[in-house]
Amino acid sequence: MIVYRLSRSKYSQDLSGKGAEIAGGRWNSKGIAVIYTGQNISLCMTEVAVHMPLGIVPKDYELITIEIPDEEIQELRKSELPEDWRLSLSMNETQEIGNRFVKKSAKMVLKVPSMVVQGEFNYLINPRHKNHKKIKIKKVEPFRFDERLFVR
Repeated sequence: MIVYRLSRSKYSQDLSGKGAEIAGGRWNSKGIAVIYTGQNISLCMTEVAVHMPLGIVPKDYELITIEIPDEEIQELRKSELPEDWRLSLSMNETQEIGNRFVKKSAKMVLKVPSMVVQGEFNYLINPRHKNHKKIKIKKVEPFRFDERLFVR
């Protein structure tokens, strides 16, 4: 399967999950390394946009096309999600889901619903999984954001 990631150029070849390990995120606590990817380019763009302050256009980004083995994907079932998972208050619960996956799963990738775009999915890659070498960067290319997304 092909997934995508947008990152600053200096981190485009980095598949360590270090950024998420330092900062934490929706699906991981600080101290847990995860690589966040999206099912398509527009989802990745939207995910970056929601974290940017209004008026600041992201610069020096690259689009990374990544191949992950289909047999390494585990899908999070709706029944495993807290009822209010989209709320900020439930972030500890979604982080715990991701943390458990990284620590205990036989699979390398967890498919989770996007909080930002309903009906689309993020793929969380465990960079410390025994099969991590199966991850392949297929292409890295410059990415330019449309300024209209960031200014009013």
